[in-house]
Amino acid sequence: MEHSKKVSRQQVYTLLVQVGRKDGDGLPEAATGGALVAFSSGVDEAEAVRETVAILKQADLAPLDVTGYGTLAEREAQGHEIDADERQLMARALAENSVVIAQMTPFYGDSKDP
Repeated sequence: MEHSKKVSRQQVYTLLVQVGRKDGDGLPEAATGGALVAFSSGVDEAEAVRETVAILKQADLAPLDVTGYGTLAEREAQGHEIDADERQLMARALAENSVVIAQMTPFYGDSKDP
C-alpha cells in the first residue's frame, strides 16, 4: 500500500484585532489601545480567532474585537493586494501552525478609530 503525505486542512487567516489597555501590555504609556494584524493558522476561521485571542491574552494584551479577512485565496478573490512580505509571514504561520503578528498600531486620544 502506498502511503501519501497527510494533507493538512490548516489554512492561514488574516485577522485584525483591536486591543484595550491592560497592565503590562507593552503599549506606549499614552496609548488608549491598539490594533494588530495577525496571520493565524486554523482548520477554519473560528479556530484561528480562538488561537489568536488565547495567545494575545497570554501576552498580557486585552483583545476586544476581531475582524476576519479570510484566507489568502479569499483575499485575492476580493482584489486585495498582498505583498511578498505578507505572503512570507502567512507561509510561516502555516508552516509553524502558529500566530504571526504582522503589525501593531497603538491608538491615542478618545477615539477608538485609527
